[in-house]
Amino acid sequence: MFGFRFAKFQPSEYVMKIKNGRVVKEGVGLAFHYYAPTTSVVVVPVSSIDVPFMFDEMTSDYQKITVQGQLIYRIAEYRRMTEVLNYTYDLKKNRYLSDDPALLSQRVVNIVKVRIKRGLARMPLREAIQASETLAQNMRRELANDEELAALGVELMGLSILAILPNKDTMRALEAKAREEILQDADEALYRRRNASIEQERAVKENELNTEIAVETKKRQIRETQLNAERAVKQKRHEMEEEQLRFDIDMEGRKQDLIGLETSNRKTAADAKAYELTVVMKSLESVDPQVLQAMANMDMKPDKLIALAFRELADNAGKIGQLNITPDLLQGLMGEPAKGAGQR
Repeated sequence: MFGFRFAKFQPSEYVMKIKNGRVVKEGVGLAFHYYAPTTSVVVVPVSSIDVPFMFDEMTSDYQKITVQGQLIYRIAEYRRMTEVLNYTYDLKKNRYLSDDPALLSQRVVNIVKVRIKRGLARMPLREAIQASETLAQNMRRELANDEELAALGVELMGLSILAILPNKDTMRALEAKAREEILQDADEALYRRRNASIEQERAVKENELNTEIAVETKKRQIRETQLNAERAVKQKRHEMEEEQLRFDIDMEGRKQDLIGLETSNRKTAADAKAYELTVVMKSLESVDPQVLQAMANMDMKPDKLIALAFRELADNAGKIGQLNITPDLLQGLMGEPAKGAGQR
């Protein structure tokens, strides 16, 4: 009525009420009355804005790729934004008076595209299709202090590169090559497994052989120890036998010396005895035999004397005509032994 109206805005909108070319009121989520013929309203979104993007680029080896991603930004400096773009709002029709707000996202995307293109231009195809995360990190660092975004009053909140894809023909070629590499890797893995199995089996056999060698070596050492012990025992026994033999030889030598000494002593005694007998015999050569016989018979017993008398009779039997032996004589000869036996 008469041009006076009421306007209420959302908390996600920054509003500037302009009257006669001057900002008379500004803030987030305002509500106010205004006079339509003399009042203009500028509405700038406060919340973040998500913008998907997809564009084609060339790698350093002149291969075409498609980059897909998403960026998130917000308007950080509202007055600077209104100086660059027209955010005047038509309260009657509830829309912006120009297309500038719709162009902001494209401007931000173009700034991002330039930076991404610069990064991809230094990469070959294989590296580029695997560099999504690395490229996104580099872009976030570069755009954090970008002068163009600062001039727009825009703050980049996030940047994600979802995919970097080659064209279909290149993709098929890469898939074929990758498939061959995978098959080759599989063959090499099978070969390595077989080699590993052979190597493991060889190691097991080597361990078994080493164990057998160790056992045989231990047996040989034990046998050598036994032989050394037996050799030592035999050597000791041989030394003892040699020592015993030397002792026996020494004893035999001593026995021979003793026998020789005894023989020498006996010979000396015999020589002395013979000399004595020789001297005696020489002294008796001039003596009458009957005297010698009488001297020998001096200590004889009667029976022996009678026996000698009978022997002389026997020696002179040719001269004896008749010999009479009385019973008393015989009894005397027979009784003397009996008497001697009774005494014993």
